[in-house]
Amino acid sequence: MSRAAAIKNSYTSGARRVASRSVAGLARTRLSPDALTAGGVLLCTIAAALIYLEQRNELLYFWLGAAAFVAGSLLDILDGALARQTGKGSPFGAFLDSTTDRVSEGLVLAAIALVFSRDGNEVALAVAIAAIAGSFLVSYTRARAEALGLKGDVGIGSRAERVVVITAGLLLAPWGFLPWAIYVLAATAWFTVAQRVLSVRAQLHTRGD
Repeated sequence: MSRAAAIKNSYTSGARRVASRSVAGLARTRLSPDALTAGGVLLCTIAAALIYLEQRNELLYFWLGAAAFVAGSLLDILDGALARQTGKGSPFGAFLDSTTDRVSEGLVLAAIALVFSRDGNEVALAVAIAAIAGSFLVSYTRARAEALGLKGDVGIGSRAERVVVITAGLLLAPWGFLPWAIYVLAATAWFTVAQRVLSVRAQLHTRGD
């Protein structure tokens, strides 16, 4: 295992342990994983609206948008942890969770793209569109790899990393750093897609397919 993969596995496992402890109280309530999933989508929709309104007050609306996006993303983590801890998970719930993750991220990135369009930054707009496509493909390549019975979670641009990059970009947006965050996001997303394609090819070759 490479050093980068070891570091990623370390913080991913740590995040899952924290999530499991965080849902201990939720497990004693009547909240369902699907309710948390819906709450995550709602918060990310609010985040997208706040980001689009940034021209009213850049610092306030970008930071509020970042806070809503982080909160929505945390709910996206907690819904899976709650499902595992309470046994309330279902195949449809897992499918819904994965689908709404893409919706949430797509809404926020679309709002950022609209901000670039309003600012007349065509390069950043084009890269934002590429980032949306790349982010979706990162998830798609993992799903297709796992459908083939292969490991599909390799790479540096998984959802957790994308949430961190987007949030950092929003917090620093009033000082002009949002386009750079999207450039990083697009580059890492497409690099991860390439990593997963090559990984699947290597695994199939090893398996003799």
